Amino acid sequence: MSSRDGIGTEIPDGKGRTGLDRVGRDLHGNPRVRITNVELLASDWFVLRKTTFDYLGADGEWSVQTRETYDRGDGATILLYDRGARTVLLVRQFRFPAYVNGHPTGYLDELPAGLLDEDNAEDAIRREAAEETGLQIGEVENLYELYMSPGSVTERIHYFAAPYVSQSGGAIAGLAHEGEETELVEYDIDEAVAAIGTTILDGKTALMLYWAKLRGPFASD
Repeated sequence: MSSRDGIGTEIPDGKGRTGLDRVGRDLHGNPRVRITNVELLASDWFVLRKTTFDYLGADGEWSVQTRETYDRGDGATILLYDRGARTVLLVRQFRFPAYVNGHPTGYLDELPAGLLDEDNAEDAIRREAAEETGLQIGEVENLYELYMSPGSVTERIHYFAAPYVSQSGGAIAGLAHEGEETELVEYDIDEAVAAIGTTILDGKTALMLYWAKLRGPFASD
């Protein structure tokens, strides 16, 4: 779907959205950036835009620049840890983008995560944790928000942590009607950190494992 046929601009797209080509036109926070045009390239499930803007460089000269941005909404993720057992709970699931970009199987071990949709960040991560692990989590700690791929993806991820009770891994969870199948995988925290770059290849997961050791529940080890 593209703006050439009006879908997503004047005509509702598959999710009932219009005006997707207007996002960003009202940005005025940076006086060195003047938005001149926003073109909707696709709005099948997420939204791809091409934005043209004038940019004032450090040399005092204005230049015309373009950027393509992929808007999938914001997300949330959570580190589930058992301090006493010294374990963290990850989910193993198939990721086609990793598979098509060199991963031998496409199965990655990751933190539970998902999009906010219409929820606030805490409600969203409680929902995602329940869907992906089958666990109802208790009190959560809100850590920080980070842009994970700011060169092209608008998504901002909210990071949380919460305790859980250690259990044997291998259980299958996920929402079948969304094509989601997750396997629970428990790691000893030291083994998890050591696995970064080998069997743990997801960026947000690596980040939170280091947080757990440096500033989080296992920092005093």
